[in-house]
Amino acid sequence: VQLQAFGGGLVQPGGSLRLSCAISGLALEKNNIGWFRQAPGKQRERVSCTSSDDGSAYYADSVKGRFAISRDNAKNTVFLQMSSLKPEDTAVYYCAAALVCALGVMGPGSHYWGQGTLVTVSS
Repeated sequence: VQLQAFGGGLVQPGGSLRLSCAISGLALEKNNIGWFRQAPGKQRERVSCTSSDDGSAYYADSVKGRFAISRDNAKNTVFLQMSSLKPEDTAVYYCAAALVCALGVMGPGSHYWGQGTLVTVSS
């Protein structure tokens, strides 16, 4: 199983970015996929997940209303559209597969991880 995250970069506050996670070796339609992030000097935190179990999505309170997760099962790719970015969104973002994601709950860990993509929000 391989997950490859890309799309990070430098963006000004208030700007937007779309992260992509290309997944191979795993049937996307049968797996929950999520995004985590880790800022410098901080612990990893949950950001969002999309559930194949019940079709639901989870968003951390800090990103609710600004981020949107989506999936393209045909392309085995999951996206995280990030808008109204803030400096506190600066972090390495990791996509993950086979995690708990259902009924509005996202588990703290995952079975498979991508390599991470850096998002820097700064003027």
